[in-house]
Amino acid sequence: MSAVHSIPHTVEATSRDLVPSRYALKIGEIDVMVISDGVLPIPFEVMSTNVAPAGRAAWLDNMLLPESFDWAVNVVVVRSGEQIILIDSGLGGEFEGFPRAGQLVKRLEAAGIDLASLTDVVLTHLHMDHVGGLLGDGVKERLRPDVRIHVAAAEVAFWESPDFSRTVMPPPIPDVLRATAKQFLADYRGQLRQFDEEYEVAPGVVARRTGGHTPGHCVVRIASGGEALTFAGDAVFPVAFDHPDWQNGFEHDPEEAVNVRLRLFRELAASGELLVATHLSFPSVGRVAIDGDAFRWVPGYWDY
Repeated sequence: MSAVHSIPHTVEATSRDLVPSRYALKIGEIDVMVISDGVLPIPFEVMSTNVAPAGRAAWLDNMLLPESFDWAVNVVVVRSGEQIILIDSGLGGEFEGFPRAGQLVKRLEAAGIDLASLTDVVLTHLHMDHVGGLLGDGVKERLRPDVRIHVAAAEVAFWESPDFSRTVMPPPIPDVLRATAKQFLADYRGQLRQFDEEYEVAPGVVARRTGGHTPGHCVVRIASGGEALTFAGDAVFPVAFDHPDWQNGFEHDPEEAVNVRLRLFRELAASGELLVATHLSFPSVGRVAIDGDAFRWVPGYWDY
C-alpha cells in the first residue's frame, strides 16, 4: 500500500498543509475550535512504563500500530461572550528534533485568529508541549499586554523546584522541561492569574485542578445550553481507554494520574459529554463509553 504522502494529487496544492488543521464546533452558545499544533515522536515505551514489553507489543499489534509513531498535539480556542481563550499553546518552534510540531502561530493565522485578539490563556500544566508556543520569537510582543494567563497555583509552586524522582523520561527531556518552565515563568509571571482548585475563566468555561500528571494539572470544561465538552490536557492518552492503569513516564505522580483518568472516564461516560485531549488523534472530539469493566473511545462524526 502506498504511503499517504506518495499518493498523487490531481489538483495542485495551494498550501503545504494537505491535512486539516482545525475543527470548529458549537457547545450551546460557545464557539470551540480544536487546532492541531502538529505531531510529536514519543517512544511508546515511555507511554507504558509499568508494562512488560510483551504487553506493549500486544496492544500495538491489536491497534495496527508500529512501535514508533507520532502523537497528536492539540490545543483549543474558545469564544465565550467577549472573551477569546486559548487553552494550551503547543510546543513552539524553539526545540530541535520536533520538525512536525510547533505549528500553532501559523495555524491560528490560517483560522483567522490573531494573537492580539486573545483575552485569556489557560494552561493545563507547564510541560514544554503546552507552554512552548508562548515562547517563540515575537509571540509575547503580539499578545495583548493585559492578556490573562490562568494556571493552577500548585503548578507554579511545583516548577519553582520540580521533583522528577517518579518520572521515567529519556534524557535530556527533564532538563529541557525544567528550563522551559523556568523561562515561561520568567517571561509571563506578570500575566499569571493563579487559582487553587477551580476557576471560571469566562461564562461556561471552568478550569479545574486534577493533579496527577503534574501537581497542578487541570482540565477545562466548557458548558452551555445543556451541552458540554471537557479538554483533558494530558490526563488521557490513546492507550488509556484500554489500559487506564498504564503509566507514562511524564507523570509526576503515576498512581494519582491513574485515579484522575478513572474518575474522568466515569464522569464522562455517565454524562455523555464530549472529550478532547492533547494527545488524542486530531480532532480528538468524541465520547467515552463503558464496555463491562473497560472503557471505549467513541470518535465523533465529523460535521462537514
